Amino acid sequence: MNVPCMRSTPDATVVTGAAGWLGTALSHALTDDGAWHRNGTIRVLVRNRVEGDRLSELSGSVEPVIGDLLDPESIERLFDGLTGDIDVLHTAGVIHPDTVADFYSVNRDGTKAILDAALEHGARRLVHVSSNSPFGTNSHPDDRFRNDEPYHPYYGYGDSKMQAELAVVEAVDAGLDAVMVRPPWFYGPHQPPRQTTFFKMVRTGRFPVFAGGNQSRSMVYVDNLVQGVIRAELVETDPGLGWWIADERPYTITEIVETVGRALSDEGFEVTPNKFKVPDIVARVAELADKTIQRTGRYHQQIHVLGEMNKNIACDISAAQRELGYRPEFELYDGMRRSIRWCTDQGLEL
Repeated sequence: MNVPCMRSTPDATVVTGAAGWLGTALSHALTDDGAWHRNGTIRVLVRNRVEGDRLSELSGSVEPVIGDLLDPESIERLFDGLTGDIDVLHTAGVIHPDTVADFYSVNRDGTKAILDAALEHGARRLVHVSSNSPFGTNSHPDDRFRNDEPYHPYYGYGDSKMQAELAVVEAVDAGLDAVMVRPPWFYGPHQPPRQTTFFKMVRTGRFPVFAGGNQSRSMVYVDNLVQGVIRAELVETDPGLGWWIADERPYTITEIVETVGRALSDEGFEVTPNKFKVPDIVARVAELADKTIQRTGRYHQQIHVLGEMNKNIACDISAAQRELGYRPEFELYDGMRRSIRWCTDQGLEL
């Protein structure tokens, strides 16, 4: 088996969306005394001083920049004074905004802004964190997204992330060494409130399972995703490539619900067996409503999520394994137990 050629860690690492779910996990990985630790400057873009102070506590090498992707002065300060090899980990994005226009201003235009800045400042490599949504959904439970998958974006979010990917390709054509990773639904520590709601629904037996729950879903534990992002950064490859980063195998919705319930029970929670079976027509109606709402420029998170619940969204990670040496360390049960423990440590109610 070929062993990927790894670059040395850069003199400076720029992280956008550094206070978000993935950005926080990345910041921990870059500053912890572990496999991905680095001694150089870690320049992080955050929205406010509270976020900046939280990340500064991780290490003296963390330098917060308070600002916005769409503010040219913020982007200039993000790169100001950095010398030597500079890598950029672009995790910033919006998944559940107030309006459809927000998808494009953040996911498309914000990505273009950071690509332009990386090119201007001679970045060694930029890793863009994309999504499964530019590729839509699988046609059946055994179908898998592969690296040559054609675009078929799923509504506003998918289209905005597709346009961000196209912007990456344009930047590569202009001379930037940039690559992409494409994670599906991820889980783990530093999670947002919507994931806590997911745990509550499973614990109380109220998670909606559509049409038997045999839909196939790829998921990725956040530490697996961190590994994929950093391998995409440091492994020598051609620019312009993209890789699916997920757990070793997809899971069915029924398996996800049962495994999360077992993890909650093993962490000491009382779990009600899930019997919330929902006919497929409910998801179909929700998807139609989602489409209609987004056409008016609005966005409704609950309706959008409900409309996706009967879909197959699964990917093939073999290219990342082969080309990056990616080896996911965690599967669903262990990852969910770690996520539950993190929630309890934070005093969150599940």
